[in-house]
Amino acid sequence: MSDPAAAGTISLLLGQPTLLAQPAGSLTGLPFIAFIASVGLAGACLSLLAEFLIQRALPRLGGPLTARMRLTTAAATFALSVLLAWRFGASPELPAYILLAVAGVQLARIDLQHHLLPNRMVLPLLGAGIVLLGAAAGVSGDAASLLRGVAGASIMFVLYLFLALTSRNGLGMGDVKLAAPLGLYLGYLGWSHLFYGGALGFVAGGAASALLVLKNRGNKPKEVAYGPSMLAAGLAIILLLP
Repeated sequence: MSDPAAAGTISLLLGQPTLLAQPAGSLTGLPFIAFIASVGLAGACLSLLAEFLIQRALPRLGGPLTARMRLTTAAATFALSVLLAWRFGASPELPAYILLAVAGVQLARIDLQHHLLPNRMVLPLLGAGIVLLGAAAGVSGDAASLLRGVAGASIMFVLYLFLALTSRNGLGMGDVKLAAPLGLYLGYLGWSHLFYGGALGFVAGGAASALLVLKNRGNKPKEVAYGPSMLAAGLAIILLLP
């Protein structure tokens, strides 16, 4: 005789997630697990493809990469892709957010290595995001989300431009430009995502700068990579807020 409690536990584990925001897709059980695993694998493969394309288009920024660095970025993209598949399920928005994960990991790596967020990556991320989220809005019949996302991109860009011009925390124009695609992806999901994602990104960047000052015994480095903090904060809000 089977144990009802154990059966319920197994059903819960194989069912849809509860710790993250509920996914939009309708897959459950083993098909859902297979789905998120395949999306994670696709994300890892796209990470390797992205590194190849960056090395061809931006050779100064694309290499040389050690096997350890390639493995780290692929693993990070795999994990983010799995979490995003868990978050969105088989919804039309998923490809857009997988693109954000793939590009975001590469942008974070480049910013940490070179203290640079190249226009040839940031601007296509914004354009492709508008196209993919526009297609998703068309499929779901939710044009309001796309309009809110475009408004979010404008708001985040203007806000970070103001902060870069008026504060001394080291925000660069690359960070300002990155705020636009982040605002698009956050705003598409809701005003609360936009608010918390923007605020948390700024706070996380400031905290990272403070940690670097402590590490350097009170001497603030000339350049601080804010991009990774902004991307991490945005993706955290996307994953955690319903």
